[in-house]
This record gives sequence, C-alpha cells and structure tokens, in this order.
Amino acid sequence: MPQFDPTFFAPQLFWLLVTFVVLYALLSTIAMPKIGAVLDERQRKIDDNLDKAAQLKAEAETAIATYEKALAESRAQAQQILRANAEALTKQSEARQKELGDKLAEQIKAGEARILAAKDQALASVRDIAVEVAKTATQKLTGAALDDSQVASAVANAMQEGR
Repeated sequence: MPQFDPTFFAPQLFWLLVTFVVLYALLSTIAMPKIGAVLDERQRKIDDNLDKAAQLKAEAETAIATYEKALAESRAQAQQILRANAEALTKQSEARQKELGDKLAEQIKAGEARILAAKDQALASVRDIAVEVAKTATQKLTGAALDDSQVASAVANAMQEGR
C-alpha cells in the first residue's frame, strides 16, 4: 500500500495541508457566513416570536382583567336590580295585604252590624212572642186578662235574669 510507504508521507502531508486550507477558506468565506446568517435569522425570529408572545400574553391578561371587572360590575348591578325588585315586590305585597286587611275589617264590621241588627230584631221578636205567650197562657190558666205593659215588664225582668 503506497500510503503507508514513508517515502510518500511528505507529499501526502503537503496535499493534506493544501486541501485543509482550501476547504477551510471555502467554508469560512462561503458556507459559514450563510450558516451564521441562517442561525442569526432563526434567533431573531425566535426572539421576535417570544416578544410577540409576551405582548399577546400581556394583552390577554389585560383583556381578562377587563372582562372580570365588567363581569363583577354586571353581577353587582344584577344583584342591585334584584334587591330593588324584591323590595318593590315586598312593598307592593304589603300594600295589597294592608288593603285586603282593611277591606276584610270593613266586611267584618258590616257583618257584625248585620248580626247585631238581626240579634236585636230576633230578641224583639222573642220579646213580642214571649209577651204574647205569657199573656195567652195566663189568660187560659187563670182566666184573667192581664195588661200588656205588666206582661211586657215581667218578660223583660225574666230575660234580664237569664243573661
């Protein structure tokens, strides 16, 4: 094998050195700047995307805070409206109950007045009937006719004692 022959070592080393220098020069002048530019562009895009993500995150946090604030305000407003409506309904209900109570009280008073009038009329009828019965019974039992005023006073005394 000629590559292992020591007489060919010097030319092989020379061409190795020349090839290395040419490849190094080509890579450092042509390939490495392009690779560096691609890496720099990639890093710049990554940094831009990270900046955009941070900006969008801040905007999202602001939007969330605004949304939560609006939601809290609308909930508070809804609670206030509900409380106002409940109070209005309570007042309306109380007014209706008072009105109904007053109406029922009037009806009760009118009913009591009718009952009292009917009671007085019934008592008057009972007195008249009692006076008539007592007068008739006394006349049939004793045969004597009594005066209407005497029988009426006797019936009135008997009714007062019964109470």
